[in-house]
Amino acid sequence: QVQLVESGGGLVQPGGSLRLSCAASGSIFSINAMGWYRQAPGKQRELVATITSGGSTNYAPSVKGRFTISRDNAKNTVYLQMNSLKPEDTAVYYCNFRLTLYSGSYHNDYWGQGTQVTGSS
Repeated sequence: QVQLVESGGGLVQPGGSLRLSCAASGSIFSINAMGWYRQAPGKQRELVATITSGGSTNYAPSVKGRFTISRDNAKNTVYLQMNSLKPEDTAVYYCNFRLTLYSGSYHNDYWGQGTQVTGSS
């Protein structure tokens, strides 16, 4: 059974920083990609950043230059370093892992439980 556990959310002043982490546990054959998404009240869930197994990254224009996604393959963990936080960054942040559980099987997406990030004065 695969589980994703997020941590690191909280309340910070505008201009502050937070570091989110998400660790996967269970029987995993391979991790194809990892990502972070966020959803503010009344809004659609949106992509924040992704990183592939090869290390390629992609960022939403609104966070590019302020946020950095990284990974630790040995720990099955993805991180999101958030700097220069703005009130508009306030949302629930969800991690996503695209996983293959068995050799030769099709991939599936798994989601963390979500963690609240608030950038407010």
